[in-house]
Parts: sequence; C-alpha cells; structure tokens
Amino acid sequence: MTHGQTPSDADWRRALTRFVTVIPHTRELGLEVLEVTPEGTTMRLPWCDDLLGDSARELVHGGVLAMLLDTVCGSAVLPALPAPEVCPTLDLRVDHFRPAVAGRAIFAEARVVRVTESVVFTEGTLWQETGRPLARGIGNFVRLGPRNTPQGFAEALFAEENDHA
Repeated sequence: MTHGQTPSDADWRRALTRFVTVIPHTRELGLEVLEVTPEGTTMRLPWCDDLLGDSARELVHGGVLAMLLDTVCGSAVLPALPAPEVCPTLDLRVDHFRPAVAGRAIFAEARVVRVTESVVFTEGTLWQETGRPLARGIGNFVRLGPRNTPQGFAEALFAEENDHA
C-alpha cells in the first residue's frame, strides 16, 4: 500500500493480522484474521488445551470468550474510522448462550454499529458450529483521536513485511 492510498480489504486483513500478533495472548493462542470487509471482521481461534476452564466437562473458559469478543470487536473498529486511531475498550457486555466445547475452533465475527466523535459501538458473535452461536458481545470503544494516538500508529499497522517500522 502506498502513502495516501485507501487500504483495501486485503491491506486491512494484513494490518489486523499484525495487530493480533503484537498482543501476547492472541499471538500465543494463534488467533487468525480470516476476513476484513466494510461489513465486518471475522477471526478464528484454533483449539488448544490452554482454552479449557472446566477440564472435567471439557468446556472452554468464559474469559476466553470475552477476550475473543473484545479482540474481534476492537479489530472491527479500526477499518470503520477515517484513519486508524487508538480506541481502548470502554465496556464489553457478553451474553453466553451455550458453552464452547473442547477440541473445536471458535469463530468470531464483529461489525461496527455506529461511529460517533467519541465512541464506536460494535456487536460480535462467537460460534463453533454455523447457526449455533455461543455468545454475543456488545463492545463500546473510546475514540482517543489523532492527538492521543501514537505517531506512526497507522504506518506500523500497514508496514510491509520487510519494513522495519
């Protein structure tokens, strides 16, 4: 991507992949960015034993689901803004519908519902089986704006693999 050019969906997919590999826990868990479009962001968390919260019943820890919703909703915020800016989580509500079970990847999808000057409103869904949601998340993110976003944030997101940004 050249300077001043609008990022494509593929540019955003690479940028959000870079974003989730900078966060230690999402990197260690192998979180994958599958798709980024104006309509939303989709991710996949592959199965690993570290996700277990109840080993007797082989159920995923609820905190994993909250982390995944926070990450996918927060990631959906970036392409929805005129320019990338830091937007920390203001609040996150998680509605658990059914437990996530051991041995299966967890898929996450989020979309931006509304963008204001100060807050970005999102909603996300998790599933292991299509049509059977595990949880729904409503995430709101504070816009810090250009003044409070570190210089070079956008450039670091979109740096080419061989750049040293």
